Amino acid sequence: MVANTENETVRQINVLEITSHIKEMCIEANHFLSKDMEQAIYNAEKQEESTLAKQILGQLCENMKIAGEEMIPICQDTGMTVVFLEIGQNVHFTGGSVEDAVNEGVRQGYQEGFLRKSVVAHPLERINTNDNTPAIIHYMLVKGDQIKITVAPKGFGSENMSKIFMLKPSDGIEGVKSAVISAVKDAGPNACPPIVVGVGIGGTFERCAFLSKKALLRNLENSTEDPLIKELETDLLKEINHLGIGPGGLGGKTTALAVNIETCPTHIAGLPVAVNICCHVNRHITRTI
Repeated sequence: MVANTENETVRQINVLEITSHIKEMCIEANHFLSKDMEQAIYNAEKQEESTLAKQILGQLCENMKIAGEEMIPICQDTGMTVVFLEIGQNVHFTGGSVEDAVNEGVRQGYQEGFLRKSVVAHPLERINTNDNTPAIIHYMLVKGDQIKITVAPKGFGSENMSKIFMLKPSDGIEGVKSAVISAVKDAGPNACPPIVVGVGIGGTFERCAFLSKKALLRNLENSTEDPLIKELETDLLKEINHLGIGPGGLGGKTTALAVNIETCPTHIAGLPVAVNICCHVNRHITRTI
């Protein structure tokens, strides 16, 4: 610890610590779902009325159990690694580049964890990097002297089903609902339902996409504090589950486990909406150091 000119304590963290955590988190996230996700799937299996849908949900529960006990990835698509870093402004990094440290952690995690490497270095030449790097990294500067790390491996069966809609303000709530429902309908069975639907509303073209990804990280047992958004989430979940797509796309009332919405201010002339769908393997893990 050292003191800065404003008498605030500056915490020094060697980037090797970041690498170590990222490595462990990549392995853990690919073998264990968060408790809220596990519970949501268990609850869905109990409540599902369709015999076939109930059987599929039961298989998902069994798959989670086997993955944890035998350390086999929950899904064969171990995803492209998305990392969220909330960095306290009183943190000073030593020992090298933070971005290099994150990617080294991903490299070690995917190689030592025997996880599938799914990243290509160039989107058109398609040559595999063979270590699942580089990661997609989102940096946020916050108060304090801690670092909150979230690792979220994202499979592309569901990622490919995501959409952005640049709506007009006059489209309003009904326009937002229509956009989200149409995205889920278009995804159908391709997103490996039951799904979690992350929605970003507001900002700009790129900001609402970020918000939709961030929305997938929210604990499914925690509701938003915004009453208007809470009602919208509830209405959307009900409508989505009335579509009848069901687990595996084979029918039933459990198409989505949750709809999570994040919002931010936007321009007077716009209403951007992004929908980032995640399959039942909604993987994310968070640590604070």
